[in-house]
Parts: sequence; C-alpha cells; structure tokens
Amino acid sequence: MDERILHIITHDVPWPVDFGGVVDLFYKIKTLHENGVKIYLHCFINERPQQKELNKYCAAVYYYERQKKWNHFSFQLPFIVSTRKSPALVHNLQKDNHPVLIEGIHCTWPLYAGYLSNRIVLLRLHNAEFEYYHHLAQHEKNIFRKFYYHHESKLLKKYENQLAKKVKITPVSNNDVKIYQQLFSAPDISHLPVFLPYLTAAGKQGNGCFCLYHANLSINENEEAAIWLLQNIFNDIQIPFVIAGKNPSQKLEFLAHQSPNSCLVANPSDSELHDMIVKAQINILPSFNNTGVKLKLLNALYNGRHCLVNIAGVIGSGLDELCTIAEDADDFKTAVKYLYAMPYTIRENDKRQQLLQQLYNNQKNADKLIEIFWSGK
Repeated sequence: MDERILHIITHDVPWPVDFGGVVDLFYKIKTLHENGVKIYLHCFINERPQQKELNKYCAAVYYYERQKKWNHFSFQLPFIVSTRKSPALVHNLQKDNHPVLIEGIHCTWPLYAGYLSNRIVLLRLHNAEFEYYHHLAQHEKNIFRKFYYHHESKLLKKYENQLAKKVKITPVSNNDVKIYQQLFSAPDISHLPVFLPYLTAAGKQGNGCFCLYHANLSINENEEAAIWLLQNIFNDIQIPFVIAGKNPSQKLEFLAHQSPNSCLVANPSDSELHDMIVKAQINILPSFNNTGVKLKLLNALYNGRHCLVNIAGVIGSGLDELCTIAEDADDFKTAVKYLYAMPYTIRENDKRQQLLQQLYNNQKNADKLIEIFWSGK
C-alpha cells in the first residue's frame, strides 16, 4: 500500500484539549495517526502557544500567526478568514500534491483563492458559521460587537455559498448538511460525526444532588442561557442549581449568588468540571442556536446522569432519544422536578452506550476519511 500522507489545517492549536473547539481536531489527528496516516499539521496561533505534544502524532507541525488586527477587517472576506490569509501556508501546501483536510471555514482562504486546484480537498464544517454569527448578533448587547457579528454573518453567508460548490464537505451535524443543501445547493456533502475522547457511557446509577449548566460563559449566548435558567426555571423551585464555566461576567456572578439555591463556579479545572458532571442529577443544557454539535452535551451524556435540553440543542445530532426535551419555561420546570426525583438506571446507561457507540465511533469515522482520501489507491 502506498504511504498515506495528509495535510491538516486547523484554525487553532489543537492541544491541550481544554475547550470544545479542539476536541474533534485532536482526536481526529490521534486516530488517523493510529491508522498509519502521516500528518503534516498546519496550525494558526491565536492565543495558544506551540505544543510539543502534537509532534507525537504528526510528521511535521507548522505554525502561522493569525493576523488578528482590525486592519484586516474587510467588506469582501469574513474576518475569521481574512485574518488567516497566509502566503507561508500556501507555500508549504504547494511543496507536494497530497490531500488536504481543512478544519473549518476559518482556514479556507487557500481553497477560495484557487491554490488547491487539482488535488483532493475536504472541508470539515464545524458550524454553519453564518448562522452561528447571526445568533451571536441576536444576543449581543454591545452595539459595536453586534454590528461586527451582523456584518460577519452576511459575509459568511455569501462566502459559504461560494465554497459549497467548490469542495467536498463533511459537517459535524446532519442539520448543517440540510442547511447547506437547501440554501446553497451543496452538491457533495455528507455527515461525519465528531471524534471524541470518550469510549464508554459512565453515568452513575442512582441520584445526584444538584442540577448543572456548564459552558464557556464568555460567549454571550451561553451567558444568556444561564441567566434564562436562573430567572425562569430555578427562580422558584427549591432544587440546587450550579453554573460552571470559563470567564463569567460580573453580572452573571451577581445573579447566580442572589438565590440561596444557586451558585457559580468560575473557571473550573477539567477534573473539577468532570466531577461536577458526574455528581449532578441533571445536566441541563438549553441552546440558543441549532448549528454544529454541542460537545458539552456529549460530555454530559458520556459522563453524567439525566440530560435536559431543548430541540435546538440536539437537532441534527441523533441524540434526541437519549435526552429529555423541553421548550418553554413551564416544560423545563416540570422536567426538572420529575428528573430530579428519578434515579438514573443501568438500563438507561446501556441504551446510551449502544447508540453513542453507533454514532461516535472514532475508528469507523476514521475509516470514512481514509476512504474519501485514498479510495483510489
């Protein structure tokens, strides 16, 4: 068999695996390496430094500074793309003709500019980004950031429409497949589930002692979800509620500590967050956008007990039958009271394990990638 060599371009440095945006990246790299793929990794540096750990899985790792300056603000290219234009990246890619895996719309400038013609290219779609930025704009209070999110969403919609006709695409969500087919008439698109660190559903039988919402709290729609839960669900029910996550605002901290039944844990370590997910009776995870796949939900399904979500949090993921779904505040309150008294059983855990193993099997999903890139060899 010929040597399998692959270029992978990532929008950020995929180690350490300490936020949702790099989970799929790192475990895909690790699994492909275990399957004998020789990887040339190209990373854009945002705030995360170079990492020697990546050398264990890659034949070479190249780093490029993201030009995160407002003089890269454009009326033609989305900011997340224009700040990752790199002649050095193009030069390194053009040294050979091996296949290229582009991780996210962010990294697609070489494809858009025509530098990757006549070679196998696959775009891994993490979100329908124009939809994601539209939702950020809806929840943003700062007028300048709101303008930026609206502007970015409009540019991304036009840009994603152009790319959809140029390249084979594998979104993480079935819902994003439908969006690209219906809006952009994408001719070559298919779902490929995320790569994960988890192998077994390990929810503990019995009852936990609180409800948990966890997220990156510096993202405005996550803060809005936490505030909505405080003000509409846990405002008048006597059940302990914990909010945990990165960089909460002073406003959220104040609101969380107003009630005797709620508290906020700011910037927990990975082990602390894992411990909270394991001990919670309900991981409650409403979402205000329906793009991508919610890694925090998968974390809760593999490691926690009951999961309570809304439709936007599970659409396109195949996970709806493993969760309790509610939509309005009354439904959420009713579900919280019911699930809080309901022990988590081994039967539920076995059902979880069976479905999760079907959908989120790293080896099976790596086989799909290998077939896309090297089926002709």
